[in-house]
Amino acid sequence: MATTGEKIHLLLVEDEKPLREVTAERLRDHGYLVVETSSGEEAVDRLAEFAFDIVVTDLRLPGINGTAVVEAARERYAEIVAVVVTGYGTVPDAVAAIKQGASDFVTKPFQFDHLLHVLSTALEQMRLKKENEYLRSQLDARYRFEGIVGQSQPMLELFQVLETVSNTPSTILITGETGTGKELVARAIHHNSPRYGKHFVALNCSAIPETLLEAEMFGHVRGAFTGAIANRPGRLEQANHGTLFLDEVGSMGSGLQAKLLRAVQEREFERIGDTRTIKVDVRVIAATNSDLARMVKEGNFRQDLYYRLNVIPIHLPPLRDRREDIPLLAQNFLERLGREQTPPRTDVVISQEAMREMMAFDWPGNIRQLENTVERALVLSPGRAIIDETDLPPEIRLQDNDLNDVLEDPLPADGLDLKEHLRKIEQGIIRQALGRAAGNKQKAAESLSMKRTTLVEKLKRLDL
Repeated sequence: MATTGEKIHLLLVEDEKPLREVTAERLRDHGYLVVETSSGEEAVDRLAEFAFDIVVTDLRLPGINGTAVVEAARERYAEIVAVVVTGYGTVPDAVAAIKQGASDFVTKPFQFDHLLHVLSTALEQMRLKKENEYLRSQLDARYRFEGIVGQSQPMLELFQVLETVSNTPSTILITGETGTGKELVARAIHHNSPRYGKHFVALNCSAIPETLLEAEMFGHVRGAFTGAIANRPGRLEQANHGTLFLDEVGSMGSGLQAKLLRAVQEREFERIGDTRTIKVDVRVIAATNSDLARMVKEGNFRQDLYYRLNVIPIHLPPLRDRREDIPLLAQNFLERLGREQTPPRTDVVISQEAMREMMAFDWPGNIRQLENTVERALVLSPGRAIIDETDLPPEIRLQDNDLNDVLEDPLPADGLDLKEHLRKIEQGIIRQALGRAAGNKQKAAESLSMKRTTLVEKLKRLDL
């Protein structure tokens, strides 16, 4: 059928009456609403009177040829699908017609099923393009907050909170799993605050050894320790009048926690090796993927510092809890990454099949993993306008239900091939492990109690 919901209006332009009539009849049998014309001039008149969805035209026509019909159709209707029919000897003419805006061509004599396939593919591309434009239109202020994208209820509520807290000087604690965009939220708060235009200084507390973290945060004076050959301001001082973002604050040692508490509470500190007190006006935004409340109970994080940081708590939901945002996020990444390609690829869309796979996946790596997946798919689909499910990593294409399907009926009534059945079970378990490890082979191997090299060998043997 042409469509499952709405009728498709098709203009058929063919001067050979028998071919035109039989083609029109079969198209009608498949759900198309067909109007027949025998000349290019008549086709142009019809196009002026009605907005057809598709025009199928022979290239060689008396008077106005098919290329002119395509050009007239595209000038009037930017979204119309145009397919040209040509003889074997005029394929170059068909290519020229495509340059004028035709979607595809078929050569005479053609199989009707081939024509149906060409029309179906062209309609799918048109639908995806419209959906792409719709998603692009949704990426406006209603579903954005300084680069944060979302239309789910948790994200709309988050936007309201961010608008409220951005204008305050209060300390904020952002919690959420790795890859949920905690630094992006911190930057958005800074950019919408009165401190916009001043420094936003980020410090990842887990990325710097404990022995160096104090100097990195508070700075030092010359001679304070071996290698301190000059005075150096710390991140806290660099952020004066601006915002200091402390990522993974839960990884900080107890001694440094006490010094940070004083700096946050009194807005003053000393560089390492110095007795001079430096006063600063800094807004502190901390972030963690740890459960700080539990760490306080276990004695691994200072309670007074926790309460000082947790003045305004903001929790970022994992991507699996906001699946309806995946199309918007994927479109946002696709546009940005497409512009960075050489040459730029701005008309690429994601097929519904691929989008369904993406929305069914749990995304343990959250938004960061989604962005990497879109970039991978874009790189692996050069010259194509549609990203399909084959461009996705195996851990996304093959969900846990693949394993469930294998285990659903362990011994069918008609028997089974035990070797093949066990192979599928092994495939399913490995896919599940890869999915939970976000594709990280080392982590997947550890979850299966095997060496990474063994897992790699199994991936090859099982065609994964």
